[in-house]
This record gives sequence, structure tokens and C-alpha cells, in this order.
Amino acid sequence: MKWHLIDSGFNTGNYNMQFDLDLANNCKNDEAFFRLYRWQPFCISLGANQSFDDINLQKAKDDGIDVVKRPTGGRAILHAEEWTYSFIYPMNYEYSPKEIYFKVSQALIKGLQLYNPIFSNSELEKAQPNFPQLLEEPSGVLCFASTAKNEVKFNNKKLIGSAQRKLNNSILQHGSILCGTYHQKLADYLNVDERTKNILHSELIEKTTEIETILNEKVDYEKLKNCLIEGFEIEWEINFDK
Repeated sequence: MKWHLIDSGFNTGNYNMQFDLDLANNCKNDEAFFRLYRWQPFCISLGANQSFDDINLQKAKDDGIDVVKRPTGGRAILHAEEWTYSFIYPMNYEYSPKEIYFKVSQALIKGLQLYNPIFSNSELEKAQPNFPQLLEEPSGVLCFASTAKNEVKFNNKKLIGSAQRKLNNSILQHGSILCGTYHQKLADYLNVDERTKNILHSELIEKTTEIETILNEKVDYEKLKNCLIEGFEIEWEINFDK
């Protein structure tokens, strides 16, 4: 297996989603990719089956925020102060999709631990929520309002949100590693009344956490990136091609 590392830096929402999709559609059966990237401008991404009608597109445009669809499922995320990762792995090579999800989460936790030992207290969600029921609730439009099985939590709050999809002969998994609090502003861009916005904003604060909040200091994004890469190599027992 050839293991490829891609640090693609800051790009637009359309670029980032198309990049992940192209990697997945062209992945060979003897190679895997781990990609880290950020967003410029900030961007709201919607799950593949989510409607643009959920978002106040004019306000997003006025504020200089992209709005795109993800090739994976899930619900709305405001990508801002974060590292986003993607992982592409050939189907039926060695691990099942569930095993991949678990190992990727474990690798991310190892990276966080290298960044700061306090993250040894991170844990994986053990239960799978009832997503059809959640989608009927006002918070159903928000990806970070609930935690799926094997997503990463800290102090029982969601720290990393991930989504996975089978594409052709590969698995695409990508997710957001929350660093700052800007993602909480997502409620401001939803097509709901002010009362509901306030409720959803409070719910995001209650149910999510960020590296800066946990450590009470600004994130060193470069250091965090290198720690995530090292954590990935440790968990998967590999060395990325240089």
C-alpha cells in the first residue's frame, strides 16, 4: 500500500469538496490518502441530501461565506477555525468501513494527545443516535448538534465531526477538527426565526467544544497539523510517502 500525505492549505469550499471527490473517484486499489486542509473564505457545507433552502444564502453571500454541498451525508457545518481532514482508502483492501471510521478517529486522538497530553481524556461516542428522529427536530439541520458513534468527544462534548461515504471502489471519510469558536455562528445563517436561532446557538455551545476552549489558548495550527500527521502514522503503523 502506498500512503500519500496532502497538505493543501487554504482553498474555497468548491475546491475542497471537488478535491476530496476526485481523490475518491481516482483512488487505486493499492493506495490511500490522508489530506489536511482549511477554508478561505469560511464556508458552510451541507450534507449531500440536505437542501440549500435551510440556509439564508443572501446573508452568507453578504458576509463573504461560501455555501457548498459535501459528497458525504450529514448536516450543516460552518467551516472556519479548524483543520479539516479527509481520508481515502480502497474498498475491500483490509478494513471494513466501520473499522476505518474507528481507526481514523483513534489516529486523530493520538494526534491530539501529541499536541497536548490533556487530550488523553478524549473518548469515542459509543452510541448511535436515532438520526431520522433527530432530523425532525429544529437542531436536525446542524451536524454538530449530535454525536455519531465513534466520533471524538472531550468532556462529553463533540470535538471532531466526521462523515463517510462509499464512492466507486473507495471509502471517502472527512471531518472537522474544531479549533476555535467561530463555527458556533452557524445558527445565524439558518432560515429560522430569531427565537429558534437563539436556541440552536445555545445548543451548539452546549454540545460542542474546541481546542482553544479546552486549552484556553490560541491554537498553533502548524504544530497541530504535524501532530495529526504523526498520530496517523502511529495508529496505522505506516510512513507517508515524502
